[in-house]
Amino acid sequence: MEKEKEKIKEEGRAVPIRVGISIGDINGIGPEIVIKALADSRLLLDCTPIIYASSKTISFHKKAINEPEFNYQNCKSATEAVNRKINIVNVWNEEVQFELGKGTEASGKYAFLSLEKATEDLAAGKIDVLVTAPISKEAIGKAGFQFPGHTEYLAHLAGMDEALMMMVSGSLRVALVTTHLPLKDVSSSLTREKILSKIKELDSSLKKDFGIQRPKIAVFGLNPHASENGKMGTEEAEIITPAINAARNEDIFALGPFPADGFFGSPNRGQYDAVLAMYHDQGLAAFKALAFEDGVNYTAGLPIVRTSPDHGTAFDIAGKNEANPQSMRSAIYLAMDIYNTRKFLKEVALNPLQAQESSHHRKRGAREHEIE
Repeated sequence: MEKEKEKIKEEGRAVPIRVGISIGDINGIGPEIVIKALADSRLLLDCTPIIYASSKTISFHKKAINEPEFNYQNCKSATEAVNRKINIVNVWNEEVQFELGKGTEASGKYAFLSLEKATEDLAAGKIDVLVTAPISKEAIGKAGFQFPGHTEYLAHLAGMDEALMMMVSGSLRVALVTTHLPLKDVSSSLTREKILSKIKELDSSLKKDFGIQRPKIAVFGLNPHASENGKMGTEEAEIITPAINAARNEDIFALGPFPADGFFGSPNRGQYDAVLAMYHDQGLAAFKALAFEDGVNYTAGLPIVRTSPDHGTAFDIAGKNEANPQSMRSAIYLAMDIYNTRKFLKEVALNPLQAQESSHHRKRGAREHEIE
């Protein structure tokens, strides 16, 4: 009877997006920020969260942070998930020995199991998007994870050499040419072809994932002051500028190379839809200073949608009820926004006339509503 009532309620409503969530390191703040983010019931209006972990793990963290009102459904498979409810797929059932604040081989094992199952379901179409809670690279490495991070792992599963790591907070978007690479190796890894490829991936993502028709991209130099015409390095003249020119020859609006130190403090920053930095800290130090609480890590350039909070496991505050869930909440919303944008643009491409008519009716309906 209850199922029939739910079915009647669902009729006429948009199908909620199935958001798969890997739990991350169970000794870190991953479970805490997942619980806190999903405690905001407004999320459930548009999505069906599916957490890959175990009910025992969630129950432990629920008690640790005193969230007795956090309710969820247990299901054996994502296909059994209840719409607009919080669901847990029990990836493991055994009792777990928690050591909050420590990245251990056991915590790495469960993080890996969660991620594996979530990506399997994503590939099988059982979930629509993937949001990953933070992992400890050291702990998950002990469990056999052979990649520098989520970005490289997902690129490997997609059969790609690399994906594009992008940090997002509203209109602030920062992408990287190189990611988890020692600083001493950055210069030697930069080539004209690599930078051009990243510019093209960023341009494509801005169009298909964010709906920006004519993106404007700022490209950073590598050296201080973008080398000051060769006084502090030759990478700008020999590698970066030729890559930018090649992109412009392909009708991509890319400009630079810009000195990285003053760019984010300049009012000109607002003229660009995204920034392409040469290495990890060049782009992310400024991004996290500006948007640490609500920033999102997005893996662009893949056929699937994956987002993550822009922070790590924060072992120092694990279990203390001090973690801010805003970045996790933003990651869930961004994943849904990108999914909807891709879906809309696909529909427009299939039937542009129908899309125009639909837009016309929406505008007319809005005007009629205002008149009423």
